[in-house]
Amino acid sequence: MMREVFIVSDNIISPLGSATEDNFYQLTKNRTAIAHHTRPEFSDQPFYASLLNQEQNEKLNDHIQSTIDYTKFEKLLIASISQAIENTEVDPGSPDTCMILSTTKGNIGLLETEKNSPELQQRIALHTSAKLVVEHFNNPNRPVTVSNACISGLTALLTAKRLIQSGRFKHAIVTGADIISKFILSGFQSFQAVSDKPCKPFDANRNGVTLGEAAGTVILSCENGRNEKRIQFVSGAVSNDANHISGPSRTGKELCIAINKSLREANCKADDIGFISAHGTATIYNDEMEAKAFALANLESIPVNSLKGYYGHTLGAAGLVESIVSIHSLQQNIVLPTAGFERSGVTANINICDKIQSIRAGVLLKTASGFGGCNAALVFKKSYS
Repeated sequence: MMREVFIVSDNIISPLGSATEDNFYQLTKNRTAIAHHTRPEFSDQPFYASLLNQEQNEKLNDHIQSTIDYTKFEKLLIASISQAIENTEVDPGSPDTCMILSTTKGNIGLLETEKNSPELQQRIALHTSAKLVVEHFNNPNRPVTVSNACISGLTALLTAKRLIQSGRFKHAIVTGADIISKFILSGFQSFQAVSDKPCKPFDANRNGVTLGEAAGTVILSCENGRNEKRIQFVSGAVSNDANHISGPSRTGKELCIAINKSLREANCKADDIGFISAHGTATIYNDEMEAKAFALANLESIPVNSLKGYYGHTLGAAGLVESIVSIHSLQQNIVLPTAGFERSGVTANINICDKIQSIRAGVLLKTASGFGGCNAALVFKKSYS
């Protein structure tokens, strides 16, 4: 029999708070972390983004007792893991525990402040950060690094699930983060993909993404321990459009493939899904593609939300942060609204959540899509009555 995999602990560090509970409370009050910023080191022009404040950046040092010169990116990962393991029996230093890092850019911002050299090239390599983080927690296993555009967080979770089910490990610590730099912001600006106002997922007046920085950690285990309100990570799948280096499929068929495969593996039908946590970047093409995919999967009536209007697009952290929020929503029987949404701007007639809703549901679907045509879909369910 295939091992069951459970969520045993989690953490979110974002501008809305440094614990999952703080973040979730702020979301239930419809508070967004997106603000107007004037930061010449990032952009010559003011811009909207979700950025950690100076106090939060300084508090990251509270989790560091080392002479190693960790970067902000690495401090975020360490802080998030440290808080996630506080209320669990999982030993981060055990050979039975693997560690998986999700990010899209890592320490790429160092190219803006440091002289280019072989040493710098080694320092910004993602495997360097992964090694430093696992060594901080005295973990003896080689870390896994997942960098697969905007589906990195979901792919990392799915990788962890499969490693546990293979019998190689009993537990997995999946952590992810990205921080905003001039390189990242200018990259999205070069695509003309950054909104000149807070993003509006699925809305008729949407015109691009808002970027954000955050960290998220999920601890998975085949041993549920004392957690009575357990959530099981049931299934997941990935697919690829093979369509365009940056533009998504125009039909949604490929994301639909990942959704249908996940539902089959979970032994679920479309009407078993309580709600969908979508990628919802607020770009013209992503939201249209996702809406078409949900319609193709016969999910038109299922409540859909996007959390990008609260956090912005947090890149390698997005899949983790949004999965955590959605898992807690499932536990509390609510669906959070899509901040910024007023009037549908997608052609498929899907059920976009525009206000907080109470539900009685046992299953949620989380999706994501990203550059290169990658798509991912995960299914989580309650394992309690």
